[in-house]
Amino acid sequence: MESSLRREIREEVGLEVGKVDYLLDMAFIRPDGMPVIVLSYYCPYASGEVELDVDAVKYAWVTHEEAKSYDLLDGILAEIEMVDKLLKGEDPRTVTFNIA
Repeated sequence: MESSLRREIREEVGLEVGKVDYLLDMAFIRPDGMPVIVLSYYCPYASGEVELDVDAVKYAWVTHEEAKSYDLLDGILAEIEMVDKLLKGEDPRTVTFNIA
């Protein structure tokens, strides 16, 4: 899994990353009936410049607090908060997921 994640990050955004760590997994059924399994990982930036294939895609490096002002997919802000807590040495299990 780790080598696949590293390769995809390198291919899709042009970045090299440090140690890849597991965050969480979720399984749910989308409103259109499609079953989904999400595996979430996090890792530190190591090197490289962001290079996106699609010009219309915007990106920003933001803190957890700054991410609150963005229109994100359901659950993403909670994952960002979990990683923020982990990096601060706090318990990430206190994060509440609000998914519509």
